[in-house]
Amino acid sequence: MFSDGLFDLQVNGYAGVDFNDPAIRPGDLDIALEAMLSHGVTGCLPTIITARPDELRDRFRALDAAVGGSRLGRRMVAGYHLEGPFLNPSPGYCGCHPAAAMGDPDIALLTDLEAGLGRPIVLVTLAPERPGAIAFVEEMTKRGKVTAIGHSAADFETVRRAADCGTSLSTHLGNGLPHELAKLENTLLAQLAERRLDACLIADGHHMSPQALAAIVALKGPGHSILVTDAVVAAAAPAGTYRFAGMEVERTAEGSVRQPGRANLAGSALCLDQAVRNVCAWNVASTRDAIAMASANPRHALARPAGHYGLRLDAGRLRWNSALEPIFEGWEAA
Repeated sequence: MFSDGLFDLQVNGYAGVDFNDPAIRPGDLDIALEAMLSHGVTGCLPTIITARPDELRDRFRALDAAVGGSRLGRRMVAGYHLEGPFLNPSPGYCGCHPAAAMGDPDIALLTDLEAGLGRPIVLVTLAPERPGAIAFVEEMTKRGKVTAIGHSAADFETVRRAADCGTSLSTHLGNGLPHELAKLENTLLAQLAERRLDACLIADGHHMSPQALAAIVALKGPGHSILVTDAVVAAAAPAGTYRFAGMEVERTAEGSVRQPGRANLAGSALCLDQAVRNVCAWNVASTRDAIAMASANPRHALARPAGHYGLRLDAGRLRWNSALEPIFEGWEAA
């Protein structure tokens, strides 16, 4: 059983380093990437979340400069994931993203944010019910980018239209939603039913129960399920208070990450190798499928833009250390 290493499509920070920090430096990035590599991750899309346009520009330029100047960034970072600001600002849907900074999908903004970067924005998460979203998806598809539905109330018809135009993923499916939804006419069911959408899932036991995770994987199938962390600065770090994208977050003793005084989650402290172990331990999928959900499946999701931009998604000469080996010990590949 072989793998090019794990690949995380959604990671906001790691090991005390915030990828959304406009003061991030190459050495900071190497600290985070070295920690990710020790957990079996050989490739990733650093993720920038919702902010005002000027803040987004500053964050992308700082992150891109850190990638270009770091030892591991040029080999581990395939591109970037923009999660927002084109999201649904309604309570329950916006999560920890600042609703006041959200707006309708804007091709000119995306073009401006990407201008001058050494690596492209490969993946954009958006709410396709927003005005102009379908045209935006069409243009992103023409440019070879991947679009995903997230923090969205899109109905069945809107989900179908987005998929018709090239949207291929659901970002952290089951999360970024209110606790109460319409019984049948809701976006979770609409995205579950759309076979062209692969489901990105956070298997930490906080974002959803093992039983709910197993149900989604059973409905989508392991081949259309992708493990992500949505990790923030508090991943691979001790319990305590941190700064993430300009906000204060707290990693609790049980491992969840929240804004103090708020009930909603603010990313995770999950490591991707632990997500694989969880999926195996919870009998959600076989060992072979669990590893594929965190390695081959996310790389497949990026295969078209990788070819478009000439990006490398394999592990190259990178090797994980012994931290990943317990995933394989004592389990037979199915």
